[in-house]
Amino acid sequence: MDIIAVRAGLAGNATRIPNLRTFAYTPDSIAPPTFFVGEVTGDFDGAFGRGMDTLTVVCRVLVAWADDRSGQRQLDEFLSGSGEQSLKAALEWDSTLGGACHDLRVTGWSGYGLYEHAGNQYYGAEFSVTVIGDGNA
Repeated sequence: MDIIAVRAGLAGNATRIPNLRTFAYTPDSIAPPTFFVGEVTGDFDGAFGRGMDTLTVVCRVLVAWADDRSGQRQLDEFLSGSGEQSLKAALEWDSTLGGACHDLRVTGWSGYGLYEHAGNQYYGAEFSVTVIGDGNA
C-alpha cells in the first residue's frame, strides 16, 4: 500500500467539510480549523502472499482556543458520527481513497482537549483510521 497516496486521500476526503484546512502531513503552523494526517503504523501480511496490509493512521483536528465555547462547539461538530461537519462521514466518503486502498474505517476518536502546535494552544482531538489494502501495491 502506498502510504503517500493514503495520506493524500485522507486529506482529500476531509476537504468535503467547508472551510476546513487540510494537510496530508503535519504542517509547521496552522490557521484553525485544521485537519492533518499524523502518525502511521502498519501491520504486514494480513493474508498469504502479501495479500493484505493494515495501517492505523492518527489524524488530528485543531480548532480555535481563543473563544472556548465556540471552539469546543465546532470541535464537537467535527466529532459527530454523521452530518455535514462530521469528519467520520467525510473521511469514509471514498473508502478506497481513489484506489489507494481496499477499504477504510474511522474507528474512533480520543484526546479531546488542549493541544500545543507551533507554540500556540488549540482545542483538538485525534481520530484513529484503519486502512486495509494490497500488500503488493
